[in-house]
Amino acid sequence: MSKRIRIDFVSDVSCPWCAIGLKSLETALARAADVVSADLHIQPFELNPDMGPEGQDIGEHITQKYGATPEQQEHSREMIRQRGESVGFTFDMGRRGRIYNTFDAHRLLHWVGEEFGADKQLELKMALFEAYFTKGLDPSSHDVLLRVAEDVGLDKEQAANVLESNEFAGEVREAEQFFQRAGIHSVPAIIIDQRHLISGGQPPDVFERALREIAAQD
Repeated sequence: MSKRIRIDFVSDVSCPWCAIGLKSLETALARAADVVSADLHIQPFELNPDMGPEGQDIGEHITQKYGATPEQQEHSREMIRQRGESVGFTFDMGRRGRIYNTFDAHRLLHWVGEEFGADKQLELKMALFEAYFTKGLDPSSHDVLLRVAEDVGLDKEQAANVLESNEFAGEVREAEQFFQRAGIHSVPAIIIDQRHLISGGQPPDVFERALREIAAQD
């Protein structure tokens, strides 16, 4: 009989390593299904909470934030592309020209998790990753968010009501602050049963090994 565990996946929609980490975790969970099953909860984290509505050129942003040269950025993009390909996720880095505020995307994800459950929330999360990283769409745009919501089978009018209001803003802020107080300052952060932390977009083998070790514990 498999052990039931809780996984909190703390991440941002605009974080490429979060997309890689989530795909890797899904692969690991499938491989370790003989010993473990998971309740997976998507949790909010904003890499750029003060980003304005117009966003910022991605190259300019990375230079300002991390001091990376154009050559270093190109190397990083290629590494991310290859890692994504290895777990079945397509990065079209040339289409990701800007980085945006993601707060409304997190509000939409929170609503879906509350209203429709973890499976639909996970489906929306992956669709938002694909919208930004594969299609180069703006995840701060309500039009984009509504289109993605419709694509995963959500009611467009309900989603629009959430986005046009300030609904779930407090809940998202509270969750963000909770994980920051817990010491989460970079993502992805994968927290298993609220006590085991795995950081970063690890390969599936790393996640699978951790899952099997945790499943073997009393």
